[in-house]
Amino acid sequence: MPILKLNKTQRRKLSIFVKCIIFSFLAWALFAISNSYVYTVKSGVQYVNAPDNRAFHPLQSDTVTIRLEATGWQLLFRTLQTTRQGIQVDLSGLQNRSWIVVANQLGFINRQFPANQRVISVSPDTLYFDFSKQTERKVPVKALYNLRFNKQYDVIDELRISPEYVTITGPLEDVVQIEHWETDTIRSESVNSDVHTVAHLKQNRRANINVYPTAVEVTIPVGEITEKILEVPLKAENAQQFSSVKLFPGKVRLTVMVSLRDYMKVTNNAFEAVVNMDDWVDNGVTSLPVIITQMPKFCKLVKVEPQNVDFFVRK
Repeated sequence: MPILKLNKTQRRKLSIFVKCIIFSFLAWALFAISNSYVYTVKSGVQYVNAPDNRAFHPLQSDTVTIRLEATGWQLLFRTLQTTRQGIQVDLSGLQNRSWIVVANQLGFINRQFPANQRVISVSPDTLYFDFSKQTERKVPVKALYNLRFNKQYDVIDELRISPEYVTITGPLEDVVQIEHWETDTIRSESVNSDVHTVAHLKQNRRANINVYPTAVEVTIPVGEITEKILEVPLKAENAQQFSSVKLFPGKVRLTVMVSLRDYMKVTNNAFEAVVNMDDWVDNGVTSLPVIITQMPKFCKLVKVEPQNVDFFVRK
């Protein structure tokens, strides 16, 4: 392949030409990206000012399509964002009707965006709701926590929550699906003693569900822990069809973590280890996995030795 050879003058002219092309492209891109454009985005809906005396259920998805006017710069930055901005819809009009015209709330919606962006329309422009009888239900509170403990410290007992239950109010079809209500995650570093705190309940994502109270007191028992090793007899379940079942070995070695406070309470009798003979009958396994079916709540299982055992069956 022939190689194009240029003299010094030609190389200088070529360099100037390439720079002009690059400069022209950058000038065009800067001009183009500074213009205003209309584009569509998907946005989640958050309902506000819901009527207190009416239980409602949305009849459409909680995601709408927004036509937004903005510059190319804003479009670029919005594309780079990892989270999408949601919009709030005012439900105060549901006091005397079962629909909301979103097109009538464009002024309210535009105030939720920067001044240099303008919402032109929202689709669907009308949201419909089904009203049902409001019901109450008490559900347990589930406290979430992410604690970093000092060495040899951990949670040593069940969490204490006050109150243990909260009252949720809303449409029957929504309320019956809620089994518990979580708190915000409790966080702390270098923990070596009990944690006492007031935890707020997770923010309600549904405007048609009310929760009371909105915060609970949580106590997380923390104490020093240590390792304890026990030998527990092994039992065979579902062995009635056999005249005898011999397991090798007949005991398993359990390593558990337990608090110093409860160390003496942990005995062999507090644990139960079994194998299921149906694993051999149904699946033909050559060794049976060990299953721990009983263990104190204040213990944490670390290791089971062996995890599988051999057996001899006499029919």
